[in-house]
Amino acid sequence: MNTTRLVIVAVGGQGNLLASSVLGEAALLSDISVRMSEIHGMAQRGGVVESAMLFGDARSYVISDGEADVLVGFEPSETLRALKKCNRNTIVITNLHPLPPFTVAIGKGVYPDLDELQATIRAKAAGLVAIDAVKLARQAGNELSVNMVLLGALIRTGKLPIKAETVKEAIRSRSKQAFVESNISAFDLGYGAAQ
Repeated sequence: MNTTRLVIVAVGGQGNLLASSVLGEAALLSDISVRMSEIHGMAQRGGVVESAMLFGDARSYVISDGEADVLVGFEPSETLRALKKCNRNTIVITNLHPLPPFTVAIGKGVYPDLDELQATIRAKAAGLVAIDAVKLARQAGNELSVNMVLLGALIRTGKLPIKAETVKEAIRSRSKQAFVESNISAFDLGYGAAQ
């Protein structure tokens, strides 16, 4: 199997690590070799969290600049910041609901314009799926399920050889019991939104 390189970026508390765990389990359930590495940064303080996942025949855990086949961003400015990992063939999936950093809140920084952000991504990548994942997560009954919304959108792109039902099976086994139903609903809403 060819290697598919996935980068997931988020800020601490958005569920990047759970999303990576679910995808890793779904890959194993599908008999797909998977390698994963994570950078936690200042996650507890809203800092960046990045996961690199390699599906298929890969010898490394590293995804260098320009090598990502898919980039999933849980926060728009973090998606923009990780754009260096992309190339002209990369598919980018991003949440459009901003979580402005502390510097913006105190007036020491400016948050990027979302229309300009999307135009920049489109100019660099092969395709963009941009959705308000927070809105869909709320519709699913749990604002914290943004990660599952974005997993649904990712699987819908067909860039990973993993079936939706297999991901749902992994969601059931990796989620706390109280969140299984809302996480499955969020996954389905993200899958539908990425048409």
